[in-house]
Amino acid sequence: MPDKPLTLAAVTGAHGVAGEVRLKLLGEGLDALKAHKSFNDGALTLSKVRSDNKGGAIARFAEVRDRTAAEALRGTALCVPREALPELDEGEFYFSDLVGLAVVTDTGEAVGTVCAVENFGATDIVEIEKPDGKKFMVPLTKQAVPGWDHLTLTINPDFMD
Repeated sequence: MPDKPLTLAAVTGAHGVAGEVRLKLLGEGLDALKAHKSFNDGALTLSKVRSDNKGGAIARFAEVRDRTAAEALRGTALCVPREALPELDEGEFYFSDLVGLAVVTDTGEAVGTVCAVENFGATDIVEIEKPDGKKFMVPLTKQAVPGWDHLTLTINPDFMD
């Protein structure tokens, strides 16, 4: 998925009155965000960023002059082009590569769609939404998820909800 931009953070609101914003960090955290100066195809230019000491960050963008402009960014995802990120090693992937994939069992039965990938500490977890809207989670292990490609994620039916 070389043309799909990757999201590194999301604006959760304004911080103070001078135009700073609070960020929810995704992926590799603050250091990964600091490596980029431009987001959303050049619409936002990072001029300053620091940790909020709570797992997030406080940032200032050159284009945001006051609290009103900062509040207007609430909910904005900060994306960079895939080619701006380091090459992946064998077996590595970006969570966003899995989101939206069709999910099938290893016998080809349609199950649903990957709607999220999480990591709560032990291992990566794939959240799958069935056609009826119900969701369930599967650990991203070889036993539960034998594999995937750019269109489909295959799961072991023993792990279906």
